[in-house]
Amino acid sequence: MIDFAAWDQLLGQYVDQDGRVNYLAWKREQPQAIAHWLSSQKHLSLQSNLPTTAQLALWINLYNAFTISTILERYPIQSIRPQILGIPNWLAFLWFFQRQAYEIFGQRYSLAQIENQILRDKLQEPKIHFAIVCASVGCPLLRQGAYFPEQVTQQLDEDAHRFMNNPEKVRYDSQNQILYCNKILKWYRQDFLKVAPSIPEYIGLYLKTDPPLTASTPISYLNYDWNLNHIKSG
Repeated sequence: MIDFAAWDQLLGQYVDQDGRVNYLAWKREQPQAIAHWLSSQKHLSLQSNLPTTAQLALWINLYNAFTISTILERYPIQSIRPQILGIPNWLAFLWFFQRQAYEIFGQRYSLAQIENQILRDKLQEPKIHFAIVCASVGCPLLRQGAYFPEQVTQQLDEDAHRFMNNPEKVRYDSQNQILYCNKILKWYRQDFLKVAPSIPEYIGLYLKTDPPLTASTPISYLNYDWNLNHIKSG
């Protein structure tokens, strides 16, 4: 099993309490730290009988580590969505997720494979959408530490609560009775509908307030911010 102590320490050092990453300091001080840690683990064998909690912690950590390591290589960048003459370069953007660039357990994986084939299809845990990050502002907030098998169930529950109660991600306009949501809840709606009859009712499972959310509550999806989620220098 992979030892996540090094990854946990790096997150504690370079991620603030608002989930923003200090790429500037990270690249200046320890630019190869993630790469060295991943390289030291990549020849391990993947155990076939790992419990679900261990698999969740494993693949969420790897997804996030692979993502952050790629951003560190390219930093400084303003957005994870490249542009050509001010126009979004969607091919390069898709390549970021589709390229099989990450070697672990003697195989090569893409971010899309880890997300869709393992975390979504195999492990069937909708709350992973509030834990895995693409390094953009629109993403879930990055934790200041790693996921661990004995804690991952509670950690994912905390992530869901933090996401739903963050007005930048989800908010209810009681005057107009409209529910404003991050587009993650639209893109992966089928995952959430496996555990709740509707998106408003799924959101209601985690809100600290108790607005009158039902299947018929109107939803307006917020613009997704692809800018880099980082601590800005100066």
